[in-house]
Amino acid sequence: MKNTLKVERAILNLTQDELAKEIGVSRQTINSIETNRYIPSTLLSLKLSKLFNKPVNDFFKLEEKD
Repeated sequence: MKNTLKVERAILNLTQDELAKEIGVSRQTINSIETNRYIPSTLLSLKLSKLFNKPVNDFFKLEEKD
């Protein structure tokens, strides 16, 4: 899976820590998502969707190998 979370976060001018606090996770979780080491749960994906006011598919994309 590919994601644009880092770009979306930058557009809102949020640090990893600020984003983490907004959705109730650790900064390390945000870092792991951005570096594709962690695939977020449905609940976490929906929280990000609400915060960014965009559909989940706008920042999480399936790749061919998925």
